[in-house]
Amino acid sequence: MRRIILMVLYNLPFVPYWWWQLCHFAKHTDDIPEPEKYALLKKIVLHANKGGRVKIDVHGREHIPTGESFVFFPNHQGLFDVLAIIEACDQPFSVVAKKEVKDVLFLKQVFAIMKAKIMDREDVRQSLQVILDVTQEVKNGRNYLIFPEGTRSRRGNQVGDFKGGSFKCAVKAKAPIVPVALLNAFEPFDRNSIAPVTVQVHFLEPIPYEVYQSMKTTEIAEIVKTRIEETIAEYEK
Repeated sequence: MRRIILMVLYNLPFVPYWWWQLCHFAKHTDDIPEPEKYALLKKIVLHANKGGRVKIDVHGREHIPTGESFVFFPNHQGLFDVLAIIEACDQPFSVVAKKEVKDVLFLKQVFAIMKAKIMDREDVRQSLQVILDVTQEVKNGRNYLIFPEGTRSRRGNQVGDFKGGSFKCAVKAKAPIVPVALLNAFEPFDRNSIAPVTVQVHFLEPIPYEVYQSMKTTEIAEIVKTRIEETIAEYEK
């Protein structure tokens, strides 16, 4: 909370206008071009991170596919994860979020602008519909981000179990899978500190459909998890 207050105070002259833009874009998200919406999110996130003394250290941007839709699969550390990836990635993407965070102030507006899919993990029918909707949108060219752990690990840079079902959307859409390793993304919002922090975002080499098409989703999950864990082990200080 202290860092969020710092972000707001640092950008105080711009906050009322940016908040109006966020709410306006969220309300009219279907009428505003994707690049324009994403540019607004990046601008706000960049300024917020600067004010909050958060540096995003990006590796592997060259691994983000161009010319075809893809699905990011990062480890999940906290509420800051999506914001870190927005600063790190120049291509618009949407996200599958759990219903527990859909009404968090600011994230609610961000998710609306990104046209995020909200999943109720206790409702099997609704969860299946989200999978079908995301699959179709990826086929139609929209990029997505899905957290295969399902919830944040709450164990710092330790990675939780990856659920095979999280990969069904990518498999059904025959889309490249892009593992994303996050390091220290839990620190900005989950620690009551305003000390400078560096969050690492590593876009790892994508796994094309031709490589994983014959695998079970549980096998894909294990491969992606292993690659992320190896990256964290290499770069963690």
